[in-house]
Amino acid sequence: MISEWEMIGRLLLAAILGSLIGLQREHQFWTAGLRTHMLVATGACLFMTVSAFGFQQALTQPGTQLDPSRIAAQIVTGIGFLGAGSIMMRGEVIKGLNTAASLWAVAAIGMSIGGGMYVLGVAATLLILAILIAIGPIEHRYRDYIKVHVIKLVAPTGVLSRKSLEAFLGADAVRLKQVLVEQGPEVGTESITIEFKKTSRVETAELLKRILTIPDVREEPAPH
Repeated sequence: MISEWEMIGRLLLAAILGSLIGLQREHQFWTAGLRTHMLVATGACLFMTVSAFGFQQALTQPGTQLDPSRIAAQIVTGIGFLGAGSIMMRGEVIKGLNTAASLWAVAAIGMSIGGGMYVLGVAATLLILAILIAIGPIEHRYRDYIKVHVIKLVAPTGVLSRKSLEAFLGADAVRLKQVLVEQGPEVGTESITIEFKKTSRVETAELLKRILTIPDVREEPAPH
């Protein structure tokens, strides 16, 4: 059995590693931030330590067997309730999935430290931080690229069509996904909805600027 000082050291290390993940979430202004992640990591470490070493005396009884995984298995299940509490629904957008996942992962870090697997716990912390910090911007850029961006314009009748837009945009015409022409808000005008594919938000803004250089073409005002 390990000493009580080593047990305390494991708790402190788990709290430190959990705080690194929590600081990143705190930077994003999530409710489950620094303290929550530290508590989850420390609690998971404590459960794991108790599960592994808290019943040593029972082993002196004939026929008694120790299963260190019995409490650890309950941590995996129980942390799901805390993670679910950090997920919020805002309209049709779900927020908090990354924070819920980080809480779940922090529990695993605490369990690894509680089990004495220090290198694995530190490596997992560094990997999770890399995922949250470095992969995030790449994910956002990719989602922005694959998303269909839409602009709405008003132009005199017959000025804008898919054929005229393809001629005007030249090589960038391959970005056109769909062009929808409808009756405009005033007599002699048309409302044109243009969808761009494989185009980022910035590139869409640049294409909009180019199209607006066509005489009498203007952006359709957003509905109030």
